[in-house]
Amino acid sequence: MDSDCTLVRFRLLVGLMLIFLMGQRVSVAAGEVPHLVKKGTAVQLVVDDDPLVMLAGELHNSSSTGLEYMERLWPKLKRLNLNTVIAAVSWELVEPEEGHFDFELVDGIMEQAREHDMHVVLLWFASWKNGVSSYAPAWVKKDTRRFPRCLGASNLNTKDVLTPLSEENQRADARAFAALMSHLRQTDGERHTVIMVQVENEVGIRPEPRDLSPLADRAYAAAVPAALMDYLTANKDSLIPELRDCWAKTGFRRSGSWTEVFGEGVQTDEIFSAWYYAKYIGGVVKAGKAEYPLPMSVNAWLRAPEGKPGDYPSGGPVAHVMDIWRAAAPDIDLYAPDIYLPDFKGICAE
Repeated sequence: MDSDCTLVRFRLLVGLMLIFLMGQRVSVAAGEVPHLVKKGTAVQLVVDDDPLVMLAGELHNSSSTGLEYMERLWPKLKRLNLNTVIAAVSWELVEPEEGHFDFELVDGIMEQAREHDMHVVLLWFASWKNGVSSYAPAWVKKDTRRFPRCLGASNLNTKDVLTPLSEENQRADARAFAALMSHLRQTDGERHTVIMVQVENEVGIRPEPRDLSPLADRAYAAAVPAALMDYLTANKDSLIPELRDCWAKTGFRRSGSWTEVFGEGVQTDEIFSAWYYAKYIGGVVKAGKAEYPLPMSVNAWLRAPEGKPGDYPSGGPVAHVMDIWRAAAPDIDLYAPDIYLPDFKGICAE
């Protein structure tokens, strides 16, 4: 393949992403916006009243930051018989100054896609991309007091990783994402060029299994949120086995701190991280859907065999903590495995 094409991998995107479908949660009439419909054991993405199977190519992270560069890619995408391109949109370029939004790149990508009769899936690179906060705007990066960071055992994460426990961090991201979705509704709400959005990318913290900042320590010592305990109790018999086994070690305790409910160790650290990442991103998703309810996904950096939390980003929606994500973020439609491991069938089964 021509490396200039910037295609990292091809995906039958619906076939892969719907592995972890949570179910359609958007109350819309068919045809209003692209949406998901379950028919028996199959799930369909419906665009303009017809099912669509995406044959999608994903661009490199920075390809969609230049419209002139993008212009030469479309003919190659068409020659590959693709009908959809997966393109990143970064918070830092959408909101370079707080409260001032620039959608020139987004509009240009949509216009170029229409000219070549293709759809677009946008990747919202905002608070985190591959576990770090490199795509946040400079005004966020510079203000560590207002926008606090995670803290690692060796102070490794004090600059690079926004903490998911900060309401101010979440509010800023959610406002920007809501502005993006509002703009999409106004400019593409009837044309449906953009048909899905991935929110953040491969989230979680590493190498520590959880944030070790004072803010996180206080939350870790406090009671497990009632919303999570209610979900676990209501779904006790159908929980993912690895999570259920962790809870079972304390006799299925229904209240207490995180260690009192789930026991000591890195498993509990990961459960704690998953709750706060999911709650944060769930709030961003909810704000975006309030403006324009496209199907929205979150992807996962997978756990390698024998891998421990922190070897991979701890807190992301890997299979064994997906119940935590379901409890914290019910508005997410899809969980997508980012498959770089060889056991495709095993990953899908998990």
